Amino acid sequence: MSKRDELIAKYAEDLKAKCKVNPDMKLLEKVTIGCGPAIYSADSETVAASDKDELERVKANFLIKKLGLQDSPKLMEAINAVIDTYGRSERNKYRAVFYYLLVKHFGKEGHYA
Repeated sequence: MSKRDELIAKYAEDLKAKCKVNPDMKLLEKVTIGCGPAIYSADSETVAASDKDELERVKANFLIKKLGLQDSPKLMEAINAVIDTYGRSERNKYRAVFYYLLVKHFGKEGHYA
């Protein structure tokens, strides 16, 4: 099993156990691949949900640039909804899982088709 496959399995388990979501494995794999090398670095594999600057980067770089959404208060509302789904007290919010939940929230699965 490759390192990426191991990470995807870990992310799927996070979605099931912590988020109570049964993941679409093909979509999870595509979102994970889309994260690029960030998933292999301890510093960038997680989203620092308590860091406002980090959340602004997620909004600007993922939601607006990658998914092509228009900037609006709904974007930060969605980010906060994902944090609630993941669990505010959950320390490790994996970037691929976070992005997967945002893709599902906005119905942007077709972006990864």
